[in-house]
Amino acid sequence: MELEPELLLQEARESVEAAQSYRRELGQRLQGLREARRQIKESASQTRDVLKQHFNDLKGTLGKLLDERLVTLLQEVDTIEQETIKPLDDCQKLIEHGVNTAADLVQEGEIAILGGVGEQNEKLWSFTKKASHIQLDSLPEVPLLVDVPCLSAQLDDSILNIVKDHIFKHGTVASRPPVQIEELIEKPGGIIVRWCKVDDDFTAQDYRLQFRKCTSSHFEDVYVGSETEFIVLHIDPNVDYQFRVCARGDGRQEWSPWSVPQIGHSTLVPHEWTAGFEGYSLSSRRNIALRNDAESSGVLYSSAPTYFCGQTLTFRVETVGQPDRRDSIGVCAEKQNGYDSLQRDQAVCISTNGAVFVNGKEMTNQLPAVTSGSTVTFDIEAVTLGSSNNNEGGNIKLRVTISSNNREVVFDWLLDQSCGSLYFGCSFFYPGWKVLVF
Repeated sequence: MELEPELLLQEARESVEAAQSYRRELGQRLQGLREARRQIKESASQTRDVLKQHFNDLKGTLGKLLDERLVTLLQEVDTIEQETIKPLDDCQKLIEHGVNTAADLVQEGEIAILGGVGEQNEKLWSFTKKASHIQLDSLPEVPLLVDVPCLSAQLDDSILNIVKDHIFKHGTVASRPPVQIEELIEKPGGIIVRWCKVDDDFTAQDYRLQFRKCTSSHFEDVYVGSETEFIVLHIDPNVDYQFRVCARGDGRQEWSPWSVPQIGHSTLVPHEWTAGFEGYSLSSRRNIALRNDAESSGVLYSSAPTYFCGQTLTFRVETVGQPDRRDSIGVCAEKQNGYDSLQRDQAVCISTNGAVFVNGKEMTNQLPAVTSGSTVTFDIEAVTLGSSNNNEGGNIKLRVTISSNNREVVFDWLLDQSCGSLYFGCSFFYPGWKVLVF
């Protein structure tokens, strides 16, 4: 049975679309194969260069050490030779002096004897007197060969086998590093990097995280420690960065091979405090606020409503000052000047003593007091939207979770108006408080 023209045309179009989709999928797989091949080729080339450089350095160092050891041993030979040859030289000089003295005496005596007893009687008498004063029976003692040092070099050929064994076991080629990056999570002005071990036999003591812009040729250290997660700040939005991590085994000094570099970026605008507020000094990126000693007080707000529901807003207290019950760190629906704290309507916050406030009312649940190094996080999710028919007077309900020092409180926050984004803010009444937001 033949298909109708319209159905035939529709089937042909579907076949073309399926073929196009199939071609795209195959193209993506080819691209994946090319990237895999490139990774193998580039990592193999880098490994060859590292091996060649290492063994060239090793040969140079070993040659230098052998030369230094040879010089030391030759100096020992010279020292022993000089110290033991000196007594022999002294003895030789003494014997040579005796030989010369005896030769002279023989010559003089032969002349005296040839002269006879008569007229040469005076020479004969003089020679006899002279000879009597020379100890012709006193001979210097010459050391026996068994008592004289005989130098030799004691060389243990087993060192070659020892060195050979060490050399044959020196270095390994790993096809897969023992640690890999498993997740990159974008944050406003930052990226959370998480990694994990992929080698169960490897016991990690420390990790080392590096990053760079994809346009840069140089990686820089951003974290060294035992944690398996770190937030990298000062990330420019919509810019690709490369991240890599390695590990150091328990009790070892050398680092493992680097993980496969992962590319990440953040599309979220960095959180910034409002500049120009007299009571606070800001960092160059305006993400750190320091309460200075100016007398003016009030709430320091964010420069824009950059916090959206579904995200995590984090404050980290870098330094602390004298606490006050009116201190506050939190979020609000809108900026309201004239207040000295976020402990007001349309805001939720935590005080430095750990008290939690919702729309100006203190909750019964309380968090630990904020100290230097404390991290306070806000996670807010929309529960209901639209106008409310109850007597609570709000048209949006938000589920808020505030966490600090491993404890958290969860509550509902009712707002009088719908809002797509929120401001954050802080207020401190005494100088010394420094807060980073991300």
